[in-house]
Amino acid sequence: MNAFALAAGAALLLQVVLWRIQLRTRNAATIDAGWAVIVALGALVAALVSEGDIARRTIVASLVLVWAVRLAGYLIGDRALPGAAEDGRYRMLREQWGPAAPRNFLGLYLAQVLIGAVFVVPVYAAMRGGAPDAWMFAGIATWLVASLGEWTADRQLECFRAAPTNRGRVCREGLWRYSRHPNYFFEWLHWWAYVLIGHAAPATFVGPVVMLIFLYRITGIPYTERQALRSRGEAYRDYQRSTSAFFPWPPRARGTQTEAHP
Repeated sequence: MNAFALAAGAALLLQVVLWRIQLRTRNAATIDAGWAVIVALGALVAALVSEGDIARRTIVASLVLVWAVRLAGYLIGDRALPGAAEDGRYRMLREQWGPAAPRNFLGLYLAQVLIGAVFVVPVYAAMRGGAPDAWMFAGIATWLVASLGEWTADRQLECFRAAPTNRGRVCREGLWRYSRHPNYFFEWLHWWAYVLIGHAAPATFVGPVVMLIFLYRITGIPYTERQALRSRGEAYRDYQRSTSAFFPWPPRARGTQTEAHP
């Protein structure tokens, strides 16, 4: 049987297991963690079947694996462990769907297999080539910047939320001063690493293009900001007026001093 077909079967099984767990915990945060694991699984299979240079395949697979372990570990530790509050996006969907939530969440979990396969495409394309070269090192440098930026943004928000004195306030510290979603920005930047590693082959652009669409139009910024506006109102609108939504940029003059965080 084709190696990718076996990986798809394993990915489907993983998502069904995660879906059944969320039926008990009523916390669907594992959707995103499962997606990261699926991409890593696809990258490992791609490294085995690709005809590219062995060093190239090993480096690209290692980059994806480290990225996936960090992201999935953070998402599970921050949002999916017992006692953690469900991500506001999924709480809102659960309320909107009502009795249909179990069925609809199953669809979301299974959809991650297809979405994960889409993001394996640029990884596979980046693996097809000769020995590591200047493009490879430029891609690794981009990966390092993106990974450090995303880790820093996640850590800054985690520390901010952990302080009791910050309850109900907007995190405008560090990277959050320059972007309302710096973690999303650096996640998007991460996919440009494979564009560089793959010598800008057309298939490598699938990563940053599709990621930008998801973050800007589907599952990222729209749901996050809708939840923030619903729960914080004018305080979050002030944050929107003063701070770039995605690309880091110096903040504009603030309209009010009231602060809140989704």
